Amino acid sequence: MNIKDNKLSHTDKNGNARMVDVSCKSEQIRFAKARGFIGLNNTVIELIKDNLIKKGDVLTVAQIAGIQAAKRTFEMIPLCHPLCLSQVNVRCTLADRGVIAESEVKCSGQTGVEMEALTAVSVALLTVYDMCKAVDKEMKIGEIVLVEKTKTDIYP
Repeated sequence: MNIKDNKLSHTDKNGNARMVDVSCKSEQIRFAKARGFIGLNNTVIELIKDNLIKKGDVLTVAQIAGIQAAKRTFEMIPLCHPLCLSQVNVRCTLADRGVIAESEVKCSGQTGVEMEALTAVSVALLTVYDMCKAVDKEMKIGEIVLVEKTKTDIYP
């Protein structure tokens, strides 16, 4: 496929960045789920498990940070639309070698919520990093993926 034939929705006919006009799209129930992982050393895992990280309860703070980030995604990602989110769930779970962050985001709207779900996971993991950086200098954030994205008509 020729690159010129590829219609990029965030560019105008001259190739300039633009916010997509969604005014003609019908409102639908939008849902997205994302997941990510941060690798931690055994010392940090034990400190989190025993709630002994000096900055506080790592998993709870990361969860709240992820929720807040989803709600403010449009302020961080320049071409995202501001959305009225109806639900944001973020779970941060201690695993054998680190923390798994998972998010689910839902709204009734004209555009999807995958960026909000991915932002929630990313910021939750960054929060774990920030809270644990004094103890673990080799943490690795990765495997951030969109797991699911759906849209359903409001009035079938």
